[in-house]
Amino acid sequence: MKKIFDGQKKAKLGTEKRPAVVNVQTEVRLKEVVSIFEGNGWKFTIGLDPDKPEDITDLEVLLNPPETKIAEKKIGRNELCPCGSGKKYKKCCGKLG
Repeated sequence: MKKIFDGQKKAKLGTEKRPAVVNVQTEVRLKEVVSIFEGNGWKFTIGLDPDKPEDITDLEVLLNPPETKIAEKKIGRNELCPCGSGKKYKKCCGKLG
């Protein structure tokens, strides 16, 4: 059986332990991408290969980090119903069936 989580925390992208990996097709694009990485102080590995398609996924993740999602508060069974009836949630909209 394969474990999904091994207990090891992943290193942050763009650091010495986990540099961003990017591939570009032209020398001009290489200089442009390098200046972005160096301007932000991120560690990176960049490849220049005109035959492969450009892959700047790691750079896009660093520039646009995912936003933290905040879960909505659940309604307790004994709280007033949000529909405005004045009844407890369990006696109004929280009925089963």
